[in-house]
This record gives sequence, C-alpha cells and structure tokens, in this order.
Amino acid sequence: MSLRRGKSLAALAFSSLWMLVALYVGFLWFMCRVYVPDGHSLLLRYKGPLIFNTAGVPEPGRLARAGEIGVLEEMRGPGRHFYNPVYWERTIVPDQIVFPGQIAVVTSKVGTPLPAGDFLVDGDLDGDDRANQKGILRKVFGPGRYRANPYAFEFKIVGREVTNVGRQEKTSGWVEIPTGYVGVVTMQTDNPKMGLAAGTQNDVMQPGLYPVNPKEQQIDIIKVGYRETSIQVSEQKDSQERLTYDEHGEPMAIANTGINFPSNDGFDIQLDFSAIWGVLPVNAADIVRTFGNIQAVEEKVIEPQSESICRNNGSKMGAVELLIGESREEFQTSVSDEFKAVLASKNISLLYGLVRHIYIPKEVREPIQKGYVADELRLTRDEETKTARIEADLREAESRVELEAERTRVDTDRLRASVLAEGEKKAKEIEAGTGKLVAAIDRETAELDAKKTVLLGRAESSAKQISAEATADKFRLAVEAFGSPAAFNKWEFAEQLPQDLELKLFYAGEGTLWTDLDKIQPTLPLKK
Repeated sequence: MSLRRGKSLAALAFSSLWMLVALYVGFLWFMCRVYVPDGHSLLLRYKGPLIFNTAGVPEPGRLARAGEIGVLEEMRGPGRHFYNPVYWERTIVPDQIVFPGQIAVVTSKVGTPLPAGDFLVDGDLDGDDRANQKGILRKVFGPGRYRANPYAFEFKIVGREVTNVGRQEKTSGWVEIPTGYVGVVTMQTDNPKMGLAAGTQNDVMQPGLYPVNPKEQQIDIIKVGYRETSIQVSEQKDSQERLTYDEHGEPMAIANTGINFPSNDGFDIQLDFSAIWGVLPVNAADIVRTFGNIQAVEEKVIEPQSESICRNNGSKMGAVELLIGESREEFQTSVSDEFKAVLASKNISLLYGLVRHIYIPKEVREPIQKGYVADELRLTRDEETKTARIEADLREAESRVELEAERTRVDTDRLRASVLAEGEKKAKEIEAGTGKLVAAIDRETAELDAKKTVLLGRAESSAKQISAEATADKFRLAVEAFGSPAAFNKWEFAEQLPQDLELKLFYAGEGTLWTDLDKIQPTLPLKK
C-alpha cells in the first residue's frame, strides 16, 4: 500500500515538474520573445531588479552597459530575442538608411562636453573608435544602412548643399567635381589629426565624388584649363541686319565700342582683342583666396587689363604705324608680352593675347591703301614681264626636248635591231647544241635497254634452275629423313588425309567378317 502511494506521489511530482517547464517555456515564447525584422534593431532599457537593487548606474554622459540600469549602448540586430518585459523595455527601431547621392551628418548626444570653441568630434558609431564626446562627428557617412542608437546619435541626411557667400558658390554634402574642374577646400575649423588649419587649403580635390561634412569643409568648384575672352568692336548693320562696308571693302565700326583710344597723332583708333587665358590646378586655391571665382577673374583682371594695356601701348604709336606690317607686329608683341607678365603676377596663365583687327580712320587708311595699290600694280607689271620671258624660255626648252626625244627614238630602234639579231644567233646555236645532246642521250639509252634485256634473261633462267634444284633437293632430304622412299610415300599419303577422318576397330571371329559387316557404321555413305 505504501509502495503504491509512493509511486503516485512520484508521478504527481513528475507531472508538476513538466507543467512548470511548460509554463516557463510558454512564458518565454509568448511573453519574452521579440522578433526583430530585417532593417531594424532592438533598443533595450534595463529597468533594474524587483527586490534587491544590485545593478549599477552609468556615469554621466554615457549610456548603460551590461548590468547597469538605463538604455543600453549596444542594440540587437534582426532575429529572435528573449527579454523579460518585467525587467526590460523593448523598442524596435528602424536602421538609418543613406541613399545614393546623400550623406549623413551625425551628432553625438552622449559623452563629455567639448572644449569651448570646438564643435566637431573625432570618432565613429561603434567599435574602438566610438565617439565619446558630445558634438557633430567629423566623419560623414555615405550611402548605406547604419545601426545607430537614437539615444546616442542623431542622423541628419543631406544631399548637395550650396551656400552663396557673396559671389562665391560653396558646395558641401554629396559633392561631385566633374572632369575639367577641381575643388578648392575651405576648412571651417582646424583638423589636428590631418594637420589642417582653418581657411582655404592649397591642395585641391581632383574630379570625382566626395562626401563632405558641411560643418567642417566647403568646396569651391573651379573650372581649370584655358578659355577665351574677347572685347570686340560693334560693326554697323543695315535694316536687314547685314554688315555695311565702305567703298574700299572695310567694315564700318560703331564709335566708342571695343577698345578705343587716340593715337599719338590724334586719330581715334578702335580694335578687337582676344585673350586665351586659364587657371592651372596648382593656382586654383590662390584664385579663390584673391578673387573668389573665375567670373570675378574675368571681370576684375582680364577685361580691364586688356583695355588698359592696349590703350597704353597703342597711344604711343601713330595711326600709320598701327596699320603698317612691321610696326603693327611690334605693337602686337608688346601688348601680348605685357599682358602675359601682368597675369602671371596674379597666378593666371596666358596662352595668347591677340590684337585681331584694328579699325583705322578712313582719312589715314585711304592714302596708304592707294600707295599700296600703285606698288602692287608696278609689281604686277614686273611679274608679267618675267612671266613672258620665262614662257619664251619654256617654248625653247620644249623644242629641245622634242629634238632629243626623236634622236633617242632612232638610237633605240637601232639598238633594238642589233639586240634581236644577236638573240636569234644565240638561239640557233643553243638549238643545234641541244639536238646533238639529245642524239647522244638516245644512243646511251638504247645501249642500256639492250644490257637490261640480257641481264633480265640471265636472271630468269638462273632463278628457274635454282628453283628446280631446290625442289629436287627438298625431296631428297625428305626421303633420307624417313629412311626409305616407301616411308616417305606413306607420310605424304597420311598428310593428304582429311582432318576429320574417323577410324573404328571391330572384332570378327574366324569366318564371320562378312556376316558382321552389316553392323558396322560406314565411314563414307553407301549408295543404295
């Protein structure tokens, strides 16, 4: 009776244990289980123990770590997690996503305060380089997915940001520097790790894509290489917008356009000027410091210096000197050299400085042009005389050429006939020699054929004789081997018998051979 009662108590205890295990598993699965989907993280806050407060408290400016009360620094990734809701506050938060063409500027909300005047923090979101000060992270984060604790970090997603400072356009965020351009970097603050001080940097950024922290850097995108700037005289047009010309075919200019100045003899001069100039990458930073942008260089340097240099050099010369070739070339050279020196002092490269067209007053240009026309007519008459003389010499030379050609033809015919005769003679001699050689070869061939016939006959008769002797000798040796001709004949007879011949022996008594023959199986079929 007691044994049965003990077994009942054991079964009850075992069932109770299984029930407790089932309740515990059910509590874990249905109450403690938290499923975190892809692209999300689990933010945990530890509430502390219910009875005995043995948990610690994080230091000021820091989130909680394992065993401390408060929001945990580390978040859990996608998957299934089990945390008791009595002790833990569980929050599913989405990951921070930065799309292509964007960057994330992150602010650290925990850590020690920065020194006065500083606002950028060195560090990362996690790992050994995790930021431990409050402020904006110097590092920016490009396209991707980031797991960041919202209590520790604040994300600001930015694209391409443009800030206008006066006439300068400064870019930050997702910066694209196209081909043919460079980026001049302006630091908003010092960067001790890289050894950079605040201000415009000498090193430029080459073409490409760059994530730039707007709080640390601003980029001036400067076009490098050569470009053209022209100051041009406006020409008069008729009612149909066609250019008008004077009686000498010169275009008529509108007064006070282009670069205009008085010559040293009092005439009003106008001219067109073009400058092929540019900025090299090594000088881009100086251009930004000094002028701000390329447009300012054109307006403040190229155009005013073009006018000033052309006026200063042109006013030293007379109107006629500006028209005549050698003195005009001297004017062009002096303007280009001086202009190049001025631009070089400002870190601007000049490829060409061209005085393209000079508009000379009609009262100065007309006498000079008439003089040039008279000179050209005289030169034309001289050239015509030279042409006639040369043409006569040409005709004489042509007659000499024809005479020499006829003489050459006759000599050629004579030489050709002589060569043909000599060739025919050589051909006959070669033909006769060839016939003689052929006859000799034929005779030798006939003699060889005769010798061949004799040798073949002798060889054939010798072969037959040797074969007959060998056959006879074979039979002689065979007879000697068998001991007698009869034995050899028996061997030959046996060799001729068929391979499948069957022999049978039978016994017959005396005088009973003929009576027993009907019981014998014949070797060969018997005809009936």
